Amino acid sequence: MAAAAAAPVPEAWPELELAERERRRELLLTGPGLEQRVRAAGGRLPPRLFTLPLLHYLEVSGCGSLREPGPGLAQGLPQLHSLVLRRNALGPGLSPELGPLPALRVLDLSGNALEALPPGQGLGPAEPPGLPQLQSLNLSGNRLRELPADLARCAPRLQTLNLTGNRLDSFPAALFRPGALPLLSELAAADNCLRELSPDIAHLASLKTLDLSNNQLSEVPAELADCPKLKEVNFRGNKLTDRRLEKMVRGCQTRSILEYLRAGGRGGGRGGGKAHGPEKEEARRRRRERRRRESGEAEDEEVGDAGRMLLRVLHVSESPAPLTVRVSPTVRDVRPFIVGAIVRGLDLQTGNALRRLLTSQTKLHEELCEKRTAATIATHDLRAVRGPLLYDTRPPQDLKIVPLGRREVKAKDLVRQLQLEAEEHRKQKKRQNVSGLHRYLHLLDGKESYPCLVDADGDVISFPPITNSEKTKIKKTTSDLFLEVTSATSLQICKEIMDALVLKMAEISKYTLENKEDGSVSDTEADALSGQLPEPSANASADKAGNASLVVEQTILSQMMPCCRVLR
Repeated sequence: MAAAAAAPVPEAWPELELAERERRRELLLTGPGLEQRVRAAGGRLPPRLFTLPLLHYLEVSGCGSLREPGPGLAQGLPQLHSLVLRRNALGPGLSPELGPLPALRVLDLSGNALEALPPGQGLGPAEPPGLPQLQSLNLSGNRLRELPADLARCAPRLQTLNLTGNRLDSFPAALFRPGALPLLSELAAADNCLRELSPDIAHLASLKTLDLSNNQLSEVPAELADCPKLKEVNFRGNKLTDRRLEKMVRGCQTRSILEYLRAGGRGGGRGGGKAHGPEKEEARRRRRERRRRESGEAEDEEVGDAGRMLLRVLHVSESPAPLTVRVSPTVRDVRPFIVGAIVRGLDLQTGNALRRLLTSQTKLHEELCEKRTAATIATHDLRAVRGPLLYDTRPPQDLKIVPLGRREVKAKDLVRQLQLEAEEHRKQKKRQNVSGLHRYLHLLDGKESYPCLVDADGDVISFPPITNSEKTKIKKTTSDLFLEVTSATSLQICKEIMDALVLKMAEISKYTLENKEDGSVSDTEADALSGQLPEPSANASADKAGNASLVVEQTILSQMMPCCRVLR
């Protein structure tokens, strides 16, 4: 009698066993062995993967056999913050749909074979939102012919949307409806088949970067100039009917392009090549001013004027001794984005300049940094910074820092202490949710290592997003500062916040110079005076016109990862 055929042996997944045993928060599946195991699982991820509820980060990349994630992902991974499924074979849809994933902030589906994402085979439900916390969505390098009509309702807090390299011929109208995506700041849809851009794009109140290069657009709506925060546009590679505008998009700055549209140049969907009448232009002007007031753009323009008058930016090659920040590869999965700069010549001794700087930093943390959840700023007295610096990670029990206003403490103890303080504050206020600056503490939940900036003495001078060190605390005597901005979500956010911070310093410097306030011992930082004589500052060498100049120096990031750059 012939022997009975042996039953197939399930493929082993040692990575999953290790992750479960060590209670890991992060998991990366890649490499040549992955193909065979996924193929044996029917082109899906193994069900055992969805029994790891502690996972915050999951990446499965470069697997040509992976055609769908498989059922159980949403139910099994409720704490997932980042899901990276790039360069696989997902498509033509996602079945079953990914959401709901209530904690997901980053979703990367680039380089797959997705053709459509309809309800039931897409990102998740719209009511209630399937991806309520999603900030970054990357769908580039697929075969999408249309976007989900309910994308804005599914992911209402979206900040970055990358659609480059698909087959889109239009955007869904719901994407641009008033209030649909109030936080969207980056929209990239280059290398598609877009034929028209709706004038309703002006409803994207936070849009700062728009890339629609290499499409089939013939006109650019004049309403684009009404986007209150738009700083960068790219329409190269489109055959625009307005020849002058087509030349402008190839060689002019964004401001010139927007001014041309605003003045009624051709390319506007309503103008048809004719200038708007005085009544329409006045109405549009009032509408722009209202949007700017609502978004704070009017203040940005004033700060920009101060910056143009009072800022001098030095390239790394122009600096006699540029500060170097070495970047460790370990920060990639913890807090990968960092931007640094040096500002020299700020007068903090006169009047309330220091108070204004601290207030401005707090305001940036509250607004642009979204209470430190999007990014974190740290300002240091450059005289106390010993370079070169190292941007690295350390286990919570090994990371030690002397926080502002406190004694040296281990990071794990500091975080625990802040959590207790936050809970006590909540109880005292009888609120359901933690308020104030403690809202960013959850960003460290489940992290096996914490990010930190270490100086040449081995001292931790910054522990983002929590605090920087007493060692480099700025004082009234501080004239030269080292600035850092870090983020777990976006390099663009770091750059924008750094620009805003530097321009705010220029505004403070201009105000201090023009008003010549007297110093006051009642200043909030008077007790921080070190008793040392201040070093000569650039403010002491005002030019004949009475203008003081702040000098901004770039820092060097060595061993850079693709996500880390210097301030431009």
